[in-house]
Amino acid sequence: MAKFIFVTGGVLSSLGKGIAASAIGALLEARGLKVTLQKLDPYINVDPGTLSPFQHGEVFVTDDGAETDLDIGHYERFTHIRTTQANNYTTGKIYYNVITKERRGDYLGDTVQVIPHITDEIKRAIKSVSNDYDVVIVEIGGTIGDIESLPFLEAIRQMRYDVGRENVLYVHLTLVPYIKTSGEIKTKPSQHSIRELRAIGIQADLLLCRTDRPITPEAKKKIAIHCNLDMDAVITAMDVDTVYEVPLALSAEGLDQQIISKLKLPSAEADLMQWKDIVRKVKEPKNEVTIAIAGKYVGLKDSYKSLIEALTHGGIANDSRVNLQWVDSEEIEVHGAEKYLAEADGILVPGGFGYRGIEGKIEAVKYAREKKIPYFGICLGMQCAVIEYARNVCGLKANSTEFDLNTKDPVIYLMERWFDFRKGRVEERTDASEKGGTMRLGAYPCVIEKGTNADRAYGVKEISERHRHRYEFNNAYKGILTRLGMKISGTSPDGELVEIIEMENHPWFLGCQFHPEFKSRPTEPHPLFREFIGAALNEKRSLFPYAETEPEIGKSEREKLS
Repeated sequence: MAKFIFVTGGVLSSLGKGIAASAIGALLEARGLKVTLQKLDPYINVDPGTLSPFQHGEVFVTDDGAETDLDIGHYERFTHIRTTQANNYTTGKIYYNVITKERRGDYLGDTVQVIPHITDEIKRAIKSVSNDYDVVIVEIGGTIGDIESLPFLEAIRQMRYDVGRENVLYVHLTLVPYIKTSGEIKTKPSQHSIRELRAIGIQADLLLCRTDRPITPEAKKKIAIHCNLDMDAVITAMDVDTVYEVPLALSAEGLDQQIISKLKLPSAEADLMQWKDIVRKVKEPKNEVTIAIAGKYVGLKDSYKSLIEALTHGGIANDSRVNLQWVDSEEIEVHGAEKYLAEADGILVPGGFGYRGIEGKIEAVKYAREKKIPYFGICLGMQCAVIEYARNVCGLKANSTEFDLNTKDPVIYLMERWFDFRKGRVEERTDASEKGGTMRLGAYPCVIEKGTNADRAYGVKEISERHRHRYEFNNAYKGILTRLGMKISGTSPDGELVEIIEMENHPWFLGCQFHPEFKSRPTEPHPLFREFIGAALNEKRSLFPYAETEPEIGKSEREKLS
């Protein structure tokens, strides 16, 4: 039977519950345990698929096509799990399931209430991911005291009685602020947060104290007394330079040992060498490279969370620091690409929706192509590359029908009929279809052309990558585009859907219709991000050879002397 760890947060949002839950998963995996993670979100949307990136941040996509919270991305990056739609439930999804059952007559005429029907559905959702795992880690979205979180909190309170006290652990994350004017760490927010938790019937077993400095033994003792905890159950969760340092920091505080002891879990000694190596490469890299990201949501970096992490992973693979230069594509439209992109070693255009900033993205593509700067286009970034090439190389009056329904040359269009390899059936859609309802969502196969950048990156003939889009490459223009130098290096198995495009006579230029960032991990950097950062590094070396070779010579001489 699985053990359950419930992670809650208090005082304020954005404390890092998702990272804390992920780090716990990483530590337990390092001890040989099999774990999975789940996020329970209190908002009423069935999923975040139609939410604005400015409202919600990134929408993370799973293999089975679920649109989920960005914390699900953290879970996959820190552990070995591949999540599904069962790993993320919202209030909307829970209520939708209950109402569906009520309409179907499953409750046999009972009055449907929050308790027991909603709470029972929440517990069913939690238990649905527990098969074949030693530990299930469940993060509760929001903060203690939020009215919308109460059904989830009541459900996890009941779980201790349903599965046995010895099989449930409550971990609470709270803020321990430092007041500069008084020079004091303040424990009252944590005390009040725990008091609120106890008021609904949950006693925290472990308290993670988010802080920017070490917590003194005196402060820990004070927190422990007021929160009904032993001192060693009060864990300092201090700010670190990189999120990948969190497992190491929490292990040094004894968190994993506390969990093992309290849940009576069998385990080996934690093997954290891999995490130590990752942290070394992030904090003390041998190389450095600058990547410009020309996007439309640059005001909220969480909109590109997986992308940022995947670029970091590409840096890890090349032992290189990746400096990100954020460029608003609308600013490129006003001031031109040269002003913002001249110092970049590589240029990336990410995904997105809507016309705003599109012409700026297309200008960024043109600049990368003409200046021979390594280019990586993802989803919309690939589509912009196709539009740019069609306009400036092929002489077409090209656009996507997403942006101009009356464009003379719709090189990107809404495909109305195609074979869905994941579902095993023909799919159809129109302009009138519900947003999100007819997207190509989730993992789809792609066949790689030999001798291409994609082939050199993946090293295999067929891959599987995650998608989130409605518009596709228009095959009616395949002939003229390829005849004039564009290379199609990846397609669906039947050849109908273009998945990857490249450019001839360019150091490294690749656009993909899918989102490779969703499958990248620090322990397994995605091949395309590894190669993109490698190409940017190589081009930098070719421009400034002495800047790179001198340190290497010095290193070689030191090795001879030693």
